[in-house]
Amino acid sequence: MGRRIDYYDDPDAPRAASLVPSANVVVTNDFGEILLIRRSDNGNWALPGGAMDLGESLPDAAVRETAEETGVDVEITGLAGLYTDPRHVILYTSDGEVRQEFSVVFVARAVGGTPKTSAESTEVRWVPVREIGALPMDRSMRMRLDHFLDAPGDVHLG
Repeated sequence: MGRRIDYYDDPDAPRAASLVPSANVVVTNDFGEILLIRRSDNGNWALPGGAMDLGESLPDAAVRETAEETGVDVEITGLAGLYTDPRHVILYTSDGEVRQEFSVVFVARAVGGTPKTSAESTEVRWVPVREIGALPMDRSMRMRLDHFLDAPGDVHLG
């Protein structure tokens, strides 16, 4: 399996050659915990999500990717932010693709399923908000979570 390497405002970063619409999902439960995965491609904790496929909408991609990565079925309830910063590029070492960030972050609630790992996640769990700061996480993912936690209900543009 290849690795995912995130670069931010790095003059030595490879140049982005593609832009792929993707979704992340902030899923909360009745206890105020947030569903997070530990990514198998870089070991960082992250919100579930992934790229949109041809023939589906971005909200449908958010629901599909969350189920695939976590085993949890969700219903989209809102929008948390839009992140398209050209200073953030992502290198996928499996094929050398370099993408510019393009992520829409949705808010959702769990409607079924049970947390379980997948090929893309080595851990899946409901994390209390007070524990999120201690988890290893890419700066862009931390920013998305901080925006959501600091001003829930607002839509953040970045």
